[in-house]
Amino acid sequence: MHRLRPDVTACSTGDGMVLLDERTGRYWQLNSTGALVVKALLDGAAPDQVADRLAATRPVSRERAAADVTALLGHLLKEALVTAR
Repeated sequence: MHRLRPDVTACSTGDGMVLLDERTGRYWQLNSTGALVVKALLDGAAPDQVADRLAATRPVSRERAAADVTALLGHLLKEALVTAR
């Protein structure tokens, strides 16, 4: 399970989501697929479950969905926007 770091704010937009790191003032804009991934992870879904959901609702293979979820989660962890519970 994952959660946003306490000083990171998430805001939904018309076509995705913005994450703001209040410590640094940096922000990241996610498209609708990235927003779906982040929301699902924050809601407690495991990366494999998120990949299954993507493969079922988007024109992408299960393998590609899993690689994309892993890459996005890795980036979020590297940038310290999310933490593992």
